[in-house]
Amino acid sequence: MATDRYTSPLSERYASKEMQYIFSQDKKFTTWRKLWIALAESEKELGLNITDEQIAELKEHQNDINYDVAKAREKEVRHDVMSHVYAYGVQCPKAKGIIHLGATSCYVGDNTDMIIMREGLQLVKKKLVNVIAELAKFADRYKALPTLAFTHFQPAQPTTVGKRATLWMMELVQDYEDICYVIDSLKLLGSKGTTGTQASFMELFDGDHAKIRKLDQMIADKMGFAGVYPVSGQTYSRKVDSRVLNVLAGIAMSAHKFTNDVRLLQHLKEVEEPFEKHQIGSSAMAYKRNPMRSERIASLADYVISDAMNPMLVASTQWFERTLDDSANKRISIPEGFLAVDGILDLYLNIVDGMVVYEKVIHKHLMAELPFMATENIMMDAVKEGGDRQELHEKIRQLSMEAGRNVKVNGLDNNLLDLIAADDTFHLTKEQLQQCMNPERYTGRSKEQVEDFLAEVINPILAKNKEDLGMTAEINV
Repeated sequence: MATDRYTSPLSERYASKEMQYIFSQDKKFTTWRKLWIALAESEKELGLNITDEQIAELKEHQNDINYDVAKAREKEVRHDVMSHVYAYGVQCPKAKGIIHLGATSCYVGDNTDMIIMREGLQLVKKKLVNVIAELAKFADRYKALPTLAFTHFQPAQPTTVGKRATLWMMELVQDYEDICYVIDSLKLLGSKGTTGTQASFMELFDGDHAKIRKLDQMIADKMGFAGVYPVSGQTYSRKVDSRVLNVLAGIAMSAHKFTNDVRLLQHLKEVEEPFEKHQIGSSAMAYKRNPMRSERIASLADYVISDAMNPMLVASTQWFERTLDDSANKRISIPEGFLAVDGILDLYLNIVDGMVVYEKVIHKHLMAELPFMATENIMMDAVKEGGDRQELHEKIRQLSMEAGRNVKVNGLDNNLLDLIAADDTFHLTKEQLQQCMNPERYTGRSKEQVEDFLAEVINPILAKNKEDLGMTAEINV
């Protein structure tokens, strides 16, 4: 590896080998050649003078890209597609004259982009499903474990650890639905010509509209797509890129939200993300166990969310049937958006798979706040003993403020129950008050919601994608 030039951290540190291959030079240029073969085969099948021998020659050299020839040619002609047409022709002298017949640069460029983006989305979807599956295990394991819930990061009515996990999952389910929709709706550009009119193919096929329409569908079939966009300029609409990156940005948003919660919970010492045996948390403070995986997700997510602006800017400023001010941007924004989300999902899976839950700390925090949350029940019990509801409400308000001062000003434990037990307004003993301190009384349908959500929403998704389950994430710590 060269150390005297810039290399992308997305390749060096974050993205998987699978995603890196999808956006590699080998994948790109072998796909160009597959498209040239599909074009030549389809043109032959529709009656053009192309021989089996020429097709066979093209197939023989589909994967052995002569990069040196293409690079030397590009220095001379300053055109990447024509350089690779030339290089392919050097290897295939018999087929040289029919390579790229009737096509424009966007025939290979745009169709390849669509093929690569779809494969990238399929890998993202696979990883997304595995994260959902791991979260489902986590939610089921802790579906009944009461914990403090927070609104405004202030203690609120309790929930369960598993119920909180379903909130993370629900956002990922929405991302799953979005990615499935986009994958299923992607089409090829097809063979549309210089301004999208297919004029060059009208010449090749002597004005036979039916054959030209069929040519597009035949290419789509050979490349594994249901169809092509019915109309376009020279390129497919750059709004397609925006749809794709918006899906990636949606996943980044969901992952970022998850890491916000994990980082806050790790601060409270209620959960902890994985920490390797020899991992160093801080160069100066050896005792620290920083949530660096969650922080890395958040950092990458910020990039992906902002990256979604790139195709919006590109699509909105295209001129007429095409301009080339999209090219340099697309070469960066599309691959790096995918590589970043790939890294995010590997980290997400790694965290959920190894996340530690400290149940005693969770219980301690909950019980410290539960007397405040139990006041409604305490008040109702006191009414049953003959108390006045309005008088009790005012008295509880006063005692709650006194207990709050005892915690915050004096640094002592919550003594609200002692204050209530000592107040003749309530006519309740300490034992009666303790009956209001069962956390499960305050978690509502949390456990049942988890069970219903897993059965009705998550299990059908996992059943539909069972062949993709079982991934493990290897990350650079």
